[in-house]
Amino acid sequence: MLRLASMLYSIIGSTLAGAGVIAVLVAGYDTLTPILIAAAAGAVVAVPVTLMVAKKITSL
Repeated sequence: MLRLASMLYSIIGSTLAGAGVIAVLVAGYDTLTPILIAAAAGAVVAVPVTLMVAKKITSL
């Protein structure tokens, strides 16, 4: 399951980090600090999401 989770993380992590950055930019924060915080938060949130998706895939 770890191999599957690591492959899924490359997709889910970049998607959530990108969505966070876009949300911050749309909100009007265009300096470096909010963009980095949003990208890091997306990467951290992607870990449990990835594990949940990997569990669902392996349980099928």
